[in-house]
Amino acid sequence: MINLNHVEQGHGQPLVLVHGWSQSTRCFARQLADLSDNYRVIAVDMRGHGESPKPPHGYRVARLAEDLHDFLEQHDLQHVALAGHSMGASIIWSYLEQYGAERLAKLVFIDQAPLVTNGGALTGQALAEAGCAFTPTSLYDIANAIATNREATLESLRAAFFSDAVSDDDFAMVVGESLKVPAACAARLLIDHASQDWRDVIQHVIPALGLPTLVFGGELASIFPPQAAAWIAAQIPNAELSIFGREEGGSHFMFWENPTKFNAVLRRFLG
Repeated sequence: MINLNHVEQGHGQPLVLVHGWSQSTRCFARQLADLSDNYRVIAVDMRGHGESPKPPHGYRVARLAEDLHDFLEQHDLQHVALAGHSMGASIIWSYLEQYGAERLAKLVFIDQAPLVTNGGALTGQALAEAGCAFTPTSLYDIANAIATNREATLESLRAAFFSDAVSDDDFAMVVGESLKVPAACAARLLIDHASQDWRDVIQHVIPALGLPTLVFGGELASIFPPQAAAWIAAQIPNAELSIFGREEGGSHFMFWENPTKFNAVLRRFLG
């Protein structure tokens, strides 16, 4: 078992926040500060990320899901509202496939495609709904760039993360957190994460669990198109869908760019 670093504020129903690839608890600072008046908000650094231990192994989504399960058990968290951003949503999908609804009460998926790499020649509406961001070739090209020239590669991804309105300081924070993940581990994890196809879990596992679900997407489609978020919500009975418009900071990091709206939508969903 690995002891994951976490940041916690507030009391009440636990809301556990799981960051995306190469990010950390810091990206949820605007949720911790605002939502802790009514909820016990807990942001977790996954294996290799942020201030958590950085062993040389285990950089696979399935292992991160196991780490998350261990964390909930270790801290005896029950009736958890579990929210994941980007790869964090994939970690939750893996958790649900392995452990079902154990310890969980509600689910929140923030701008993650069910299929990141288009290895099956999808086109048109099917491609938009799958949400693919890479081809097999481009995935391995960017993973190699992350392993060998990471800082410059991350700088080139600014438009994939944020709208044009993001400040230099905010983007520098994101890059700084990314650099905390060992380069080879970050590349390996990206390949594993982006090679998964979660459509069967979304269609067949999650609906059977009956957990209230909220799905976020952004019209800017900075990484994933909003059709992917809509497709996910459509597969889960009574799921709620919140798409942030272009003028609302509807980027991959909409919760950072427009925390006022994001936190209000999340607060209504949590009840």
